[in-house]
Amino acid sequence: MIYTDQSETGFLDQYLPLYEAIAEKTAATLALAEEYQLGVVAMTPDQIHLINRDYRNVDRPTDVISFALQDDPDGFRIPGEPVELGDIFINVEAVKNQARDYGHSEKREAGFLFCHGLLHLLGYDHMKPEDESVMFGLQKEILHGLADQ
Repeated sequence: MIYTDQSETGFLDQYLPLYEAIAEKTAATLALAEEYQLGVVAMTPDQIHLINRDYRNVDRPTDVISFALQDDPDGFRIPGEPVELGDIFINVEAVKNQARDYGHSEKREAGFLFCHGLLHLLGYDHMKPEDESVMFGLQKEILHGLADQ
């Protein structure tokens, strides 16, 4: 994983071990055979707002955005190198606010947003009820024991 803390809050220093554990459990749960690479960017609400507006045409901040490279049919692979999944952008303020609003820990919310973004990078979605059931079931299974408080 490649980490960038654009929020300058130390957010990723705090959650790096959790994110690595979630990535490892996700790979085991999904029986991923290949080595993968991804980026994680911690952002302020203003920073993620611009991305949401410019790339999704939604003029407001959001909690997490994923950009999957494997969705691109023109994507390429370098033989012998890890598969590049894409990037996950996490709003550090949303972690705090949503943890408070949902009555659970910031660790749980930070883990949930990362896991949610990672599953999107791996091709999962929640637009249809049956897809939502699969994706949310995987999130619950992956987070169990890691960030379920």
